[in-house]
Amino acid sequence: MAAPGGVLNCEDFSMFQEVLKVMRTIDDRIVHALNTTVPTASFSGKVDATQTCKELYESLMEAHLSRDRAIKSCITETSAVVGQLREERAKDSDNLSIIKQLRKEQTKLKLMQSELNVEEVVNDRSMKVFNERCRIHYTTPKIK
Repeated sequence: MAAPGGVLNCEDFSMFQEVLKVMRTIDDRIVHALNTTVPTASFSGKVDATQTCKELYESLMEAHLSRDRAIKSCITETSAVVGQLREERAKDSDNLSIIKQLRKEQTKLKLMQSELNVEEVVNDRSMKVFNERCRIHYTTPKIK
């Protein structure tokens, strides 16, 4: 699942968060997806629950990896900007413009790093719900 428009904007943190919000749609709707696609015991003959759970698992994993890559890519990009600004500050420590920009970028970097924690919580919640409904139909592969 790619970012809308195919490009994740790391410059503007609010846009970065908005894109992540859109990318987290599958996790936000997992309960609904499971309720509408995985049959209860009384309807188990009408739908292939194993295949349905497998496809949902693969979609979840793809979304999780995609978001993880996007967040880490922006963290790397912002870290490079912070490093460059630190070098500039070292050369010209009296330049208030550089100092302000450095603080702004450092704050943005911390916010992006905190998104990794949010991502972990979102992923754990989705996998918990998935495992509760699909454990009897589909066994997830062991991650090494």
